[in-house]
Amino acid sequence: MEEKPWFKSYDPGMPHTLRPYPERTLLEAVRETVQLRPKHTALIFKDRHMSYAELEQLSNAFGTALVNLGVKKGERVALLIPNSPQAIIAQLGAWKAGAIVCPINSLYTPTELEFALKEVGAETVVVLTPFYHKIKALQERSGVKRIITTNIKDHLTLPLRLLFTLLKEKKEGHWIQLQPGDYSMNELLKRFANAAPPEIMVGPKDPAILLFSGGTTGKPKAALGTHQALLISAMQLHTYAKSVLVDWDDPITICMPMFHIYGNMGMCTSLLARWPMALVPNPRDLDDLIATIRKTRPAVLHGVPTLFNSLLNHPAVLAGKVDFKSMKVCYSAAAPLLAETKHRFEALTGGRLLEAYAMTETMLAAVACPVHGVYKEGSTGVPITDVEVRIVDVDSGEGSLPPMGIGEILIRAPQVMVGYWEHPTETANMIRDGWVYTGDIGYLDEDGYLFIVDRKKDLIKPSGFQVWPRDVEEVIASLPAVYDVCVAGVPDAIQGEAVKAWVVLKPGEQASAHEIQDYCRTKLVAYKIPKEIEFCDSLPKSMVGKTLRRVLKEETPA
Repeated sequence: MEEKPWFKSYDPGMPHTLRPYPERTLLEAVRETVQLRPKHTALIFKDRHMSYAELEQLSNAFGTALVNLGVKKGERVALLIPNSPQAIIAQLGAWKAGAIVCPINSLYTPTELEFALKEVGAETVVVLTPFYHKIKALQERSGVKRIITTNIKDHLTLPLRLLFTLLKEKKEGHWIQLQPGDYSMNELLKRFANAAPPEIMVGPKDPAILLFSGGTTGKPKAALGTHQALLISAMQLHTYAKSVLVDWDDPITICMPMFHIYGNMGMCTSLLARWPMALVPNPRDLDDLIATIRKTRPAVLHGVPTLFNSLLNHPAVLAGKVDFKSMKVCYSAAAPLLAETKHRFEALTGGRLLEAYAMTETMLAAVACPVHGVYKEGSTGVPITDVEVRIVDVDSGEGSLPPMGIGEILIRAPQVMVGYWEHPTETANMIRDGWVYTGDIGYLDEDGYLFIVDRKKDLIKPSGFQVWPRDVEEVIASLPAVYDVCVAGVPDAIQGEAVKAWVVLKPGEQASAHEIQDYCRTKLVAYKIPKEIEFCDSLPKSMVGKTLRRVLKEETPA
C-alpha cells in the first residue's frame, strides 16, 4: 500500500498491510482452537462457562439439524435472539449448514419485522420464546416456513435455571406452548448431539451475513457480507488490539446487539483472538451489566456514549462499589462521545476510552483512535490496517480534498459489502469504483485523523441505533389531529442524539405530546419514539414546498 498520512500515527508495531489475506473462514479458526485448546473458555453467560469444544459440538448439532429440516445452502436464516450462547450457536450452526445468517432486532414491531423477513426472504427463524407469538402472527404473510424457539434458561447453570423457572419464566413471557410444526432448539440439539458437522462446503467467498442498514435512503436494506469479509475485518481489529490485549487471556464484553455490525464483529474478532466473551443480553439492564463486570473482570467494554454515561451515573458506581480497574481499553462508537464522559470514565477505570467509526456497509472497516498514541478531541481516530479514507467534494463526489478540507467521507477496504440484498441500483449508488460513499461529512487532518462534522443524510442515531425521520413522520402523520410533521435528530447529553418531532395540529384539534408518544409506542420500536415534541403553527418550507429540516434543527438549542 502506498504511503498514507495516518501511517505515522499508528501505534508501534502496527503493520501497514496484512495482505495477502488467507483463504479461510472463521469456522476454520474455531476448529483450529478446538484442536489447540478444547477446554478453553469461548463464552461466559451469567455463571455458565462454555468451552470451545462444547461450542463446536453444539454448533455442529444445530447445523446438522438445519440441514435435516431442509435448509439449503444460500438460504437465509433469521435470528431474533439477544446476546446469549444460543445466538452464537445458531450463527455458527447456520454457517455450517451453508446458510446466510440474518440477525434481526427482536424488539421490532410486527410491521417492521414483517418487512425485514420479506426483504431477505428468510424461510427459517430462530426466535427467543417471548417473541414467538409475534413471529407466529405474521408467519403466513412473511413466507416463513420453519420456526425454531429457544428459551434463555436453556444454557444457564442448574441453580439459575431453577430460579428462572420459578420466578421469571411465566411472569416475563418466556414460557410458551409450542404449536404443531414448530421446533425447540434445545430438543434439536439433543437429537443431533453427537453429529459431525454437515457435509456442506463453505468457502471464503460464500455469502455469510445480512445486516440491516438505512444506506443512502430511508428504506432499510440488508448489507451482504462474505465469510472472507468477516475474517478480514476480524484480522484487522485483532492486529489493532494486539498492543494492549493478550490473546486467549483477556475477556471482553459483548454488549452491543449482534444484529448490529458492532456487536457481531465483536464476536467474530473474539473467535479469532480466542478472547473469552462475556455476553450481555440487554446492556440497558445496568444491574446485570455491572454484575457481569464484577464476575468476569473484562479487559474491554464496547458500547455507545449512552452506555458509558449511564454507568457513570449508576448508584453503585457513584458509591464506589464497582471495580472497573480490569478494563484496559474501552470503545465508544455509533454516536459522538462527550469529552467529559471520556475523562470521567478513564479516571474510573485507569484504562482508555477511545472513539471509533465504521459502517455496516464496510463490514466494520474501521477508523479508531490509537491506543498508545495522541488523542485528538473530536476525532474518531485513524484508518486501521488496510482501510483507506478519502474526502471528496460534497456535490460532485469527486476529487481528493487536501488535509482540513471538508467533504464527504469515502471508505475503501478489502471487506466492504458485496452489496444490498436484491437492490443493485442502491448498491451502485453506494459503492463507486470500490469506494463506499458514507454520506457523512468530515475531514482528515495532517496526521490522518478523521473528524466528522455533519451528516449528508438525515439519519438519526439515538444511542447508536438508526432512525430514519420518514418512518416516524409517517406514524405521527397518521393521527387524525395532525396537519403536518417533521422529525430530525437534535443534540442530547445522554443519547448523543435524540429524536425530535415538530408537529402542526389541524385547526380546532388537540393532542398532547404524551398522547403522540403513546401512539408512537404502538407503531414503533422504543428508540424511534420522539424524546421531544414541539408544537408549531407552521413548518419552514423551501420554494418547492419541501420542509426545511436543517432550519428546525438550527433553532434547537444545543
